[in-house]
Amino acid sequence: MAYKNLHTFIKKLKELDELIEVHEEVDRDLEITEIANRIMKSKTENKALLFQNIKDSPYPLLINSYGSLKRMALSLEVDSLESIANDIKDFMDISNYKSLPKQIKALPKLLRLYFSFPHKVRKAPCQEVIEEPDLDTIPIIKCWPEDGGRFFTLPLVITKDPETNQQNMGMYRMQVYDKKTTGMHWHWHKDGREIYDKYRKLGITKMPVSVVVGSDPATVYASTAPLPKMVDEMMFASFLRRKSLPIVKCVTNDLYVPANSEFVFEGYVDINEDYRLEGPFGDHTGYYSLPDMYPVFHIEKVTRKKNPIYHATIVGIPPMEDCYMALATEEIFLPLMQMPVPEIVDLHMPFEGVFHNCAVTSIKKQFPKHAHKVMNSFWGTGQMMYQKMVCTVDEEKNIKDYHDIFWTVIDTVNPAEDILITEGPLDALDHSSKKPFFGSRLGIDATTKFKEETNYDLHKERELLYYKNINKEKLVKTIKEQFNAILDIRLPQNDKFYKVLLVKIDKKTDQDVKLLNNLLRQNKHFKHFKWIGLFDQYTDIYNSSQTFWRLFNNIDAKRDLHFHQIQIEKNEFTVLTIDATRKLPSENGNREWPNDIVMTEEIKNKVSKKWLKYGFNNENI
Repeated sequence: MAYKNLHTFIKKLKELDELIEVHEEVDRDLEITEIANRIMKSKTENKALLFQNIKDSPYPLLINSYGSLKRMALSLEVDSLESIANDIKDFMDISNYKSLPKQIKALPKLLRLYFSFPHKVRKAPCQEVIEEPDLDTIPIIKCWPEDGGRFFTLPLVITKDPETNQQNMGMYRMQVYDKKTTGMHWHWHKDGREIYDKYRKLGITKMPVSVVVGSDPATVYASTAPLPKMVDEMMFASFLRRKSLPIVKCVTNDLYVPANSEFVFEGYVDINEDYRLEGPFGDHTGYYSLPDMYPVFHIEKVTRKKNPIYHATIVGIPPMEDCYMALATEEIFLPLMQMPVPEIVDLHMPFEGVFHNCAVTSIKKQFPKHAHKVMNSFWGTGQMMYQKMVCTVDEEKNIKDYHDIFWTVIDTVNPAEDILITEGPLDALDHSSKKPFFGSRLGIDATTKFKEETNYDLHKERELLYYKNINKEKLVKTIKEQFNAILDIRLPQNDKFYKVLLVKIDKKTDQDVKLLNNLLRQNKHFKHFKWIGLFDQYTDIYNSSQTFWRLFNNIDAKRDLHFHQIQIEKNEFTVLTIDATRKLPSENGNREWPNDIVMTEEIKNKVSKKWLKYGFNNENI
């Protein structure tokens, strides 16, 4: 049976020991974030959190409810997320059922499709209380120290297309300005922004908007799903629930909202009103997204349950709760990717790639440069157009085995032939390109090559290019003598060969990387490394997750990949240096580079001192 509402989901979490209730008083500003961040990254106590006693608010707050693979599957009431993908595949096959026996076979699927339509009700729990707006009483959290204010982080924003009358439900952060107004983070490429622009073109000055906080988990997830425009999110929620979603008309406008909502904020956006500064915001990239100008949302009424629970999340340096929602998306929507590109076997977006900076896909390779065809298909398909890096491997590879994929790339890729750099749209949160919304994308072909694709001799490469014996201390001394900004080096090793050099430097000027790269590639001790990665003083190069997070976030392929030709015993090889350092404005088109998300020492100490009072184990301090 579908979860009736958020409360029934919380009950299930309690039954399965997936929830910790915190009764100690906590502050909605920063303290909840620090607690939740530690729990999300804990290997032993990663559970949902229900804060029952929040300073200056009468309402409880739920966070981290989707923050594990188990809870994500539990939220959608499946044993595995793959089963939902199989259901979608089945629906795709219905159109092929032409004979009578096959039509009868399809009836159960058609019946489920019938119940996927939401149904309207006249009375709803979300309208038990109707009151004037006062956002000061709601436990809307300030997530990170440099945030512009408090933010709604799990809002279901409901609008209606003025031309088609089709409703849209999306998730966009909202910064609180005062008791009755917030920002509305509609940036380019988002449906909310497209609908807003339609109101503007039609000259309709008052755009109705309703915002839901807290619903059953399938409905919350549906608001984040990358659905085709013709698919209604509430219909998809009903499909996921296997039961029709009850919806009710708002009190002040004609929009329909889930009847099981905890809070509904009804209002409007004035099309003629000047934009207002929104941000900064500690975002899912692990960096602060920079402040910018956005529309203003005016709240006219708040409707709610008598005893509502406020639902929130935080985002930041992965892994975080949103990473598991992304895992659900890549599993559930794989069949839709396979429709135009059937050679795709599997797709995975590593947490460190923060959704839009790295995708790994395995394919059934059938012809030379097939991987290039797949990568270009990605960049032409829906929201996959934002992927800054796409890596393609053979179909038998387990793309979630990061160690194997890493060494497959290192061992098999010829930088001269197997790397594709192109240009196109980027996510609005990408900070590494010289221009906002646009930059270069990187394709890596790590598939086994046909003889028609290359004459490259990998055996000869290993024999001549790879190092077998290295004295690290001697190397560090040698390189520091020539470039005193070197802080450390790391030498990942596989099969007794050294193929990769990671270098950490104290970067101060926009010439540091260029000078170091030239020194390395001219020095007999370093020039043979097939791959060199350059990182700055802010990166722990011995932390693989952090290293990849910096790499995926900080590079613009056209600017930061440096190819070199070297000759060994009359054999020519192409080697590659990758600059994954933070860029100064002079290197980045005068664009400001955002700060890392870091909690204040004051809040860290406060939470550490209260850790046992919250009810957690001492080991997580």
